[in-house]
Amino acid sequence: MVSADVARNIVGIIGNVISFGLFLSPVPTFWRIYKAKDVEEFKPDPYLATLMNCLLWFFYGLPIVHPNSTLVLTINGIGLVIEGAYIIMFIIYAAKNTRWKMLGVLAIEAAFMAAVVAGVLVGAHTHEKRSMIVGILCVIFGSIMYASPLTIMGKVIKTKSVEYMPFFLSLVNFLNGLCWTGYALIKFDIYITIPNALGTIFGLVQLILYGYYYRSTPKKGKNVELPTVLTKNAVTSGDVSVTIEK
Repeated sequence: MVSADVARNIVGIIGNVISFGLFLSPVPTFWRIYKAKDVEEFKPDPYLATLMNCLLWFFYGLPIVHPNSTLVLTINGIGLVIEGAYIIMFIIYAAKNTRWKMLGVLAIEAAFMAAVVAGVLVGAHTHEKRSMIVGILCVIFGSIMYASPLTIMGKVIKTKSVEYMPFFLSLVNFLNGLCWTGYALIKFDIYITIPNALGTIFGLVQLILYGYYYRSTPKKGKNVELPTVLTKNAVTSGDVSVTIEK
């Protein structure tokens, strides 16, 4: 029979693979931004929230805070690099006011993270206390990260279009939350359970919205021009009528 530790490691490895897919899922979006040289209606909120989340989980996984958390440490280190690249590209192609807002948020995140690191290392002297403090912060910001697509979900409902809510991102977001919830429940870790359980719920809601509004989303590049005939009477009267020839 497989032990709990072995099962947890297996699920953790699967979680790492899915998380890696989650980090890469916005690539089509940023390829579109790169080609258009414009961020269009895409929002930076999910990427800023994910960056902060990765910073905290990376700190949580360090041996000085929570020993034996290699899987948590490695995937969030990779996430930091990938999310940083997305944010840089977003800043380059965003409008001036959006760019300054993003830089302001990044400055706040950097200052907050520096304060957390200093406060935890100086004020908490055991792994248990450090894990608790950083874990609570991870729960808060992990929940914010998973809830950040709510702005996009609102736009989907308002416009009845899923154009700016990529399906693959929603799917991987759901699978990621589901896998890490399972990882946390095998050897119970409340700090990993709460945000990822919320992520599972939010991901499922996004998939439901996608399925509901997919058909009402305008399809690009499918406009067909049909031959037209102007009637003689319409021309002489000053009005234009169009007859479609079949």
